[in-house]
Amino acid sequence: MRKLVLSGVTICLAAQLATAQIKLPSPSPGASVMQTIGTTDLTVTYSRPSLKGRTPFTDSFVPLGKVWRTGANAATTFTTTTDLMVNGKTLPAGTYAILSIPAEGSATLIFSKNKTVTEAEYKESEDALRVNLTPSENSEKVETFTIGFSDLTDSTAKMNFIWANIKATADLKVDVNANAAANVDKAVADKPDDAAVLQAAASYNLSKGRNLEQSLSWIDKSIAKGETYRNLYVKSQILAKMGKYSDALPLAQKALSIGQTSTDGAFPFFKDGIEKSIADYTAKLPAAVPAMKNMKGKKKA
Repeated sequence: MRKLVLSGVTICLAAQLATAQIKLPSPSPGASVMQTIGTTDLTVTYSRPSLKGRTPFTDSFVPLGKVWRTGANAATTFTTTTDLMVNGKTLPAGTYAILSIPAEGSATLIFSKNKTVTEAEYKESEDALRVNLTPSENSEKVETFTIGFSDLTDSTAKMNFIWANIKATADLKVDVNANAAANVDKAVADKPDDAAVLQAAASYNLSKGRNLEQSLSWIDKSIAKGETYRNLYVKSQILAKMGKYSDALPLAQKALSIGQTSTDGAFPFFKDGIEKSIADYTAKLPAAVPAMKNMKGKKKA
């Protein structure tokens, strides 16, 4: 009788804890991994089952040829803040559920538009993207299922799925230049009168040789709110990029003069660059002026 009473108490206690949503240890604890590629933020949220003496990808544990939620408990989710290439195929920006179909010597990675989908509810019609992976043997036996990122550059990375002695990898790529340019345009649209934003946007465009006329307009607005050696130097560089060395030279000279009398501790890092630009612009003036005269002479003839 006492045993029955204890069992009843245990069941009631478990029900109360579940209702109260008290956080308790989980056999497959939750995890979240975040990674930035260029200007793109990626986030994976999943639960991590452990082997505990079992062998995955067998009939009895994560069977081959069947859809798997690629983790445990709730659906594994994947978020990308910009469009992303996965094994050469485009995945639009958004949040998806990650599922997979392990097979002998291969695997299918699925991004589902149904963010809460599980194996029983999965519908191929809800796929946003699916790609094929080729698993390989991992050098070390990994006890707990792991999703992570490696081999990072400013536009690429690998997303790795590792468990037991198996590792499957998806190649990720972002168009970092297009994303950065879109961020620059949005920043100016959001703060069209912010001198620092205008200067940074013009400087970025200058570094990419992009929309120089627009950049000149942006830096002029920044200068109108107050001359600094930085915004004057940016304008001189834009003009030089446009071949207008006679206009660029006095601006670079003024930037050097203002910088030398400023209290900005960062100026020493700019000084050599400004001085070099002054020398470059000066050297190019003698060649540019005769060329303009010759063009005028031909026009009169």
